[in-house]
Amino acid sequence: MRMISLKGVAIREFMRFRAGQVADFAAHAHRDQHQVLKDLVKKASGTEYGHHYGFSYIRDYDAYRKQVPLMDYEDMKPFFERTLKGEQNVFWPQPVYWFAKSSGTTSERSKYIPVSSDTLETAHYKGAFDVMSRYSQNRPDTKVFYGKTLIISGSQKIYGDNKRVRVGDISAIMVYNQPKLADFLRTPEKNITLREDFEEKLELASRLSIGELVTGMAGVPTWNIVLLKKILQQTSKSHIGEVWPEMELYIHGGVNFEPHRSVFEELIPLQQMQYLQVYNASEGFFAFQDRLGADDMLLATHHGIFYEFIPVEQYFDEQPEVLSLDEVETGRQYAIVITTNSGLWRYKIGDTVVFTSTKPYRLKVTGRTKFFLNAFGEEVMVENADTAIIEACRATGAQVKDYTACPVYFNGQGKGTHEWLIEFEQRPEDLDRFTTELDEALKRVNSDYEAKRSKDMALVQPVVRMAAPDTFYKWLKSKGKVGAQNKVPRLSNDRKIMEELLQIKQGG
Repeated sequence: MRMISLKGVAIREFMRFRAGQVADFAAHAHRDQHQVLKDLVKKASGTEYGHHYGFSYIRDYDAYRKQVPLMDYEDMKPFFERTLKGEQNVFWPQPVYWFAKSSGTTSERSKYIPVSSDTLETAHYKGAFDVMSRYSQNRPDTKVFYGKTLIISGSQKIYGDNKRVRVGDISAIMVYNQPKLADFLRTPEKNITLREDFEEKLELASRLSIGELVTGMAGVPTWNIVLLKKILQQTSKSHIGEVWPEMELYIHGGVNFEPHRSVFEELIPLQQMQYLQVYNASEGFFAFQDRLGADDMLLATHHGIFYEFIPVEQYFDEQPEVLSLDEVETGRQYAIVITTNSGLWRYKIGDTVVFTSTKPYRLKVTGRTKFFLNAFGEEVMVENADTAIIEACRATGAQVKDYTACPVYFNGQGKGTHEWLIEFEQRPEDLDRFTTELDEALKRVNSDYEAKRSKDMALVQPVVRMAAPDTFYKWLKSKGKVGAQNKVPRLSNDRKIMEELLQIKQGG
């Protein structure tokens, strides 16, 4: 314990020192973004992609915007596939041997996103250091470095016949390549957390971590809840504070944490607990919560990623307006476009954000361009749905584990509704009241929904169904999507996912 304490103090002081770098990029976002774009274009000018789009002649953002087209996954897929098969210097000069198997969606077809060593170093690992350095500055008495952080990653494997290229969840890629320092600070061991069988991994991780001094956790809330409950079952304890009394920090991302907060507070009823949000994805590390208790995140502008933004209402236009960072406004919804040091050029990742501040640049993730409800002109975003769920839970004492919603079309009546399937941790005593609270909350946060619900003219009150325990888990398992970063889409504009879930509910 003495050795851990001494090393913990040293790491804590190093993290505080790094906090100055966070303050610098927060204060000089425009300068950094200009330099990032310049460096990326120059470095890739000799690639096939760089030759094709004349990178050697690009001197500023205006030229970049004119010469390089907006791209999505399908546009860049042919370039990625060539590198998956062994070609190099196609879209990035540095050899790319890792591809993140994207699990931001649960579509049948997986996406393979290139991950260079540059991106690992300057985005993912640097971002992780920045999170902890800022936390150390905000909490000078932290003891999180005196113990270990519980992390469950996905898995990775060789891609096809090309033994040099490996694919897997971004969490697995990070764990596999992480600095040696992280081995000392993480539990369980790398060979456990990288196992392919996720259920076996959870079992081993819970058993092997019980005897460790665990002071922090990181990962997607849904799977961490499963892990914590398994630990309580194995130890016969009533809450995690009885297993790890020094636990103080949970770093989460991937989904909105607020619907899960009350569950975590019951599982870990420790006064010192803090919760920090990060915005990282297969494509890079984008933002992190730099203030305790805040609900927004600081944009990481000096991490090898150049940002552009499309107003959400123009996202599907043939030639949308595209804005640089210095052109964005607070309170307006944008879809993010990124250029990265893994060779993603003006790449539309499909996430939507809203800025809460421009001095410095802080934002909230509001959803996905593909995942929203707009069957009747209501334009309900994931952020709206999460907020309504939180308010309905607060009003009824319920706790939600997972949910999804989709439209119901009423033949011949000209009216429709939304159907919600919700798996509760704590069921409401009155489901009708929960439904009413959900409906009223949606009206408050979304004027389009309120207008469509007015006097039941276009939409009638939503239908809420309670899912049997583990319904969402069984659906993910049926799709081969059990893993640290996988999740069911919150909102859909068709009924495919809902019908599959209802079949599990009826049969389960």
